[in-house]
Amino acid sequence: MSGFIQGEARHQTTLFPEALDDYITEENPIRVIDAFVDNIDLAGLGFKTIPADTGRPAYHPSTMLKLYIYGYLNRIQSSRRLERETGRNVELMWLLERLSPDFKTIADFRKDNSKGIKNTCRTFIELCRQMNMFTDTVVAIDGSKFKAVNNSKKNFTPSKLKFHKDRSEKHLAQYLKQLDEADKNERQSVENIVINDKITWLKKRLVDLKAMEERVNNHPEKQVSITDPDSRLMKTKGMSRLVCYNIQSAVDSKHHLIVAHEVTNKTDRGQLCRMGIQAQAALKEKKITVIADKGYYSGVDIKNSQDEGMAVMVPKGDTSASEKKGIFNRSLFKYDVKKDVYTCPANKALSYRFTSFEKKMNLKRYFLDIFTCRACDLKSQCTTGKGQRKIIRWEHEDKIENMEALMASTPNSMLIRKQTVAHPFGTIKSWMGSTHFLTRRFKNVSTEMNLHVLAYNLTRMIKIKGAQRLICEMQTQ
Repeated sequence: MSGFIQGEARHQTTLFPEALDDYITEENPIRVIDAFVDNIDLAGLGFKTIPADTGRPAYHPSTMLKLYIYGYLNRIQSSRRLERETGRNVELMWLLERLSPDFKTIADFRKDNSKGIKNTCRTFIELCRQMNMFTDTVVAIDGSKFKAVNNSKKNFTPSKLKFHKDRSEKHLAQYLKQLDEADKNERQSVENIVINDKITWLKKRLVDLKAMEERVNNHPEKQVSITDPDSRLMKTKGMSRLVCYNIQSAVDSKHHLIVAHEVTNKTDRGQLCRMGIQAQAALKEKKITVIADKGYYSGVDIKNSQDEGMAVMVPKGDTSASEKKGIFNRSLFKYDVKKDVYTCPANKALSYRFTSFEKKMNLKRYFLDIFTCRACDLKSQCTTGKGQRKIIRWEHEDKIENMEALMASTPNSMLIRKQTVAHPFGTIKSWMGSTHFLTRRFKNVSTEMNLHVLAYNLTRMIKIKGAQRLICEMQTQ
């Protein structure tokens, strides 16, 4: 071993520092956790800070909150693992003053204090706002699928039930045929007993599937998850399907702090305005710029967001089948605001005819008279039908056109969105590892996500300002 760094003998008597504080450097993140929790009003946030008059004394909520923030900051989310760490981790010994709660107490704190943990997460964002971290008021909104504790085999949809029923009926028919052949040949064997057992099991399986089919058909969303009823089967990256939650987040474009988030089991469409309003509340600013991808494109949602004072940028995916049919795309028809007409590629004016109400929207319809269209040399390139080409315009289409003009003046908006919102999701999923949420139902999963977001924002602020400076600024707010 000569020439290498030598360790000390295991049985050598050593003199440890007199104070546990000597192990914790001034820039250690746990000092930030300690200062943050000690400087917030836990009772005002919803934690129970008055001990019970009888029974065994409980741990103070500040102790348990510090433990959980430390755990999520260091990729330790399990209550059992946190219990083990309190007995061997010097940092936790310092942070908890050598207290060591059992795993049941740790798990119950997270379950029973969802409101307080949610308010703590919001309080830290408010502290960041007071430190002038959100001067740009530009946020990117996106959703990401996080696996639920529910296994795919415990999730049922009409198509999945049909597959299982057809398969079970096919196997049942095969086994019944084998049994009939055995009866004709008057053969009795152990194999026949096994076949009878399989037939019995398949018949019970079909009864269970029929009961589940009725349950699925009665569900508003035609989908049932057994383990976690709030989770849903969703498309994920690569078009694979997993039972997930869709986590929505609004992220500040300057420092990549998560200013607002929400746990949903819906798709991104329809989430834009709600997340924008949450971001406005967090930033205490109505005039914010919101950027999202084309999955959020919804005319009604964009209009509602603009009515709330937001400047919205959402690209529109071209879903028109015109090019595949070999006819002119709708974008080639130019609208004249003053005259309220569309001009077609043949330079003919399609005037307003009438308004219809569809999908809760007033849709204005524009077209030429049928004889003019039939006489046009470009008719074969304009429509495949015998009638004339018609253009439909939403009554609030000007809102969409204003947004498209804003996007044209900001060509790098989608790059900003990608650089902003991908980082937090990637970091949190890296902390979680290749696993799912540990809890079930909206309330508990939301609590988990609040802890993840709080830990992420703390980490970002420590990297931006440094531990000592952050502590000083928090204490002066």
